[in-house]
Amino acid sequence: MDGLVLVAYASNHGSTREVAEAICGSLDRAGLRAHLRPAVEVGDLDGYDAVVLGAPIYMGRWQRHAHAFLRRHHGALAGRPLAVFALGPLHDDPKEWSDARAQLDTALARHDVEPCVVELFGGRVDPSRLHFPFSKIPGGDARDWAAIGAWAEALPEALGLRGSPAVV
Repeated sequence: MDGLVLVAYASNHGSTREVAEAICGSLDRAGLRAHLRPAVEVGDLDGYDAVVLGAPIYMGRWQRHAHAFLRRHHGALAGRPLAVFALGPLHDDPKEWSDARAQLDTALARHDVEPCVVELFGGRVDPSRLHFPFSKIPGGDARDWAAIGAWAEALPEALGLRGSPAVV
């Protein structure tokens, strides 16, 4: 299947949007047509052959706009390949990662969806973008751009799509 892919994201402070932009760019380079949209703005999935949905796990919960997206488009997603990613852990702590993955799995189970592929990446906190008292917490960026790139490059196959790689 050739593909038009929706890359929808929910982002509180821009970090997940940046990852979604990178994924969209990778899909474009693979010869697919990818549209980047905030999840809250997606009215329908008509014309899309596949969907990639990303959102942060923030304060122990998957972002609410991702939940709303899955509820709103439940029927349409049943007929399309779906890939999901989340941003979460800020440290190289196995418990933090396993807890975040469990939170993501629990969130997805609430919606009775079966993504082709699900991935968890490290997150980012920029205290300058937060309100007090959160503006006083330590910042950090645990996003692994190489891992994000590798996951994005594998998406066309995982979604069952093929494109015509761009000639550079």
